[in-house]
Amino acid sequence: MGFEKGTSLLEDLIEKAGGCAVMDGGFATQLESHGASINDPLWSAFCLIKDPHLIKRVHLEYLEAGADILVTSSYQATIPGFLSRGLSLEEAETLLKKSVKLAEEARDKFWDDTRNVPGNRYNRALVAASIGSYGAYLADGSEYSGCYGPDVSLDKLKDFHRRRLRVLVEAGPDLLAFETIPNKLEAQACVELLEEENIQIPSWICFSSVDGENAPSGESFKECFDALNKSTKVNAIGINCAPPHFIESLLCKFKELTTKAIVVYPNSGDIWDGRAKKWKPSKCFSDDTFELVAPRWRDLGAKVIGGCCRTTPSTIRAISKALKETP
Repeated sequence: MGFEKGTSLLEDLIEKAGGCAVMDGGFATQLESHGASINDPLWSAFCLIKDPHLIKRVHLEYLEAGADILVTSSYQATIPGFLSRGLSLEEAETLLKKSVKLAEEARDKFWDDTRNVPGNRYNRALVAASIGSYGAYLADGSEYSGCYGPDVSLDKLKDFHRRRLRVLVEAGPDLLAFETIPNKLEAQACVELLEEENIQIPSWICFSSVDGENAPSGESFKECFDALNKSTKVNAIGINCAPPHFIESLLCKFKELTTKAIVVYPNSGDIWDGRAKKWKPSKCFSDDTFELVAPRWRDLGAKVIGGCCRTTPSTIRAISKALKETP
């Protein structure tokens, strides 16, 4: 199936889901629909401080839509980010752990409520702890450019991610999800960190792409995948928060570049202006279009399919329906 040894939890879920599991979708989008204010450098992680009940509500909505994997609200939750808001180190670490706990509580409640319902087609979901890129912390759009500047070294990136990784692992998630990685340097940092910390939890590393051909930095995916393919700590590789019309060609490219499982969760097709901090209208996929393309993405080799920014529970419901009903 493309999974490395020791990832039976993830592999079992894929098999139970019929060969392709469903992830959740856009988190900030759904929080805003419930009235959350996330116009903050912490983005959706701000709700860990202000509206944790909304985070659990969104998790439950995605489970009801058919998600097999929940991604935590820690994408932009970093220790430096929390410290800059005046929180103590202890408070920052508590909030990181809270992101995992909220997802687990939602998962457990949903499973308790549905597991014995006749005709239930749900799987017991796994919780993936989100680890956003360095650019996500900077909140300047650099996760879509890969331009971190000459002062950002491999060691600096490892130091940035290390404590957050440890805290999230201590919280006990089922999986680790490194998201919107924009360049080879940060991918290398993530791999080395997993090995140095001897992480035993299955993990994936997902890149973004702005041209449908390369990483945002302009580096080829072949360059970016070298370290990942050699590592036994990286169990899957993928693409997230790229336009959905890039996915088919990227899947074909990734299948040539790796034997690891492939994860895809594109955005709706809107374009994020990182400097202006707003979405620019673009050619978007409707939920009906996601329903049409999800089986094809699966047939091209995707083992996990979901959504990122501007997708909703209705998007995930469409994907789940399509994968369950199309052999």
